[in-house]
Amino acid sequence: MKTRKFSWAKWKQNKLFALGLAICACLLITPILHLPVWGATSAAKIQFVSPNWVAENAKDPNLRILDVRNLPLDYIDGHLPGAVNIADTAFRGPREGLPVQYWENQKLGQIFANSGVTNNSRVLVYSDGRDVLGATMVAYLLERSGVKDIAVLDGGYKSYEAASLSVTKEFPQYKAGKFTVKDNPAVRVSLNDVRKLIGKKGVTFIDPRPADLFQGKEKIWLRNGHIPGARNIPWPTFTDAQNPHKLKSLEEIKKILADKKITPADDIIVSCSTGREATLQYVVLKHLLGYPNVRVYEGSWTEYSTQSDLPVATGPEQVS
Repeated sequence: MKTRKFSWAKWKQNKLFALGLAICACLLITPILHLPVWGATSAAKIQFVSPNWVAENAKDPNLRILDVRNLPLDYIDGHLPGAVNIADTAFRGPREGLPVQYWENQKLGQIFANSGVTNNSRVLVYSDGRDVLGATMVAYLLERSGVKDIAVLDGGYKSYEAASLSVTKEFPQYKAGKFTVKDNPAVRVSLNDVRKLIGKKGVTFIDPRPADLFQGKEKIWLRNGHIPGARNIPWPTFTDAQNPHKLKSLEEIKKILADKKITPADDIIVSCSTGREATLQYVVLKHLLGYPNVRVYEGSWTEYSTQSDLPVATGPEQVS
């Protein structure tokens, strides 16, 4: 009988000890379970860099350079050493009847892999011509796909040539990379998200389209105008008048935002015509100015204008 009592007491002690261990484990594990997913906490960085930065980093074997000019003959006539040409138009196409939508993740991954990009690559993007938007769009898609170290050439190919740095006609020799898209949903909002965010306190929509499109004066859509409450900041206001690939100073850009009563505390959604123009202001606000809550509405007016139940405002913006 004594032996039984002793065993029973010992069993109770062991049970209490096991329960204590279980409680401790729960306390330790619970915070981990509540951490946001990888995409929401990625430490991706997009920077604008000078032509001299390119020269200083040219020998880095981990650096992949993407020339996203849309005319292949421009690339063939001359490009940065080691640059791979992939037109920015290659990243978009039709989806469910809508034109110029970003390709699904698998296809984006194939494009980057065929361009020699791996998940661990550092990537420099540049373009030329009338706007910088192709470069910022591809930089945005790289971040969206999980690349963490991304650069855009400030001033584009024009500034690089003007700096008398090395240009080549030779095509680079490289192997296709192994690239797995690590989707980062924290950089964007969907149509359903937009439905919930319109008119919500603390949410600011920025529309970088030309004023006539924003106000609904140009009748090119089924419905013309803008998301109610949106602030109109045409994207060229962020760039140099002589070179649309070169940014104005960050102090000038801060003043533009302040005049529109946009602050770092706002939950900012950038929405344009097709999800391309929005990427410039997304990159500048989030990565160069450090605004913590900036996202892109990728469907933009192409998608929004087809939704007959959603409100449309016309005329100049209303900034209270």
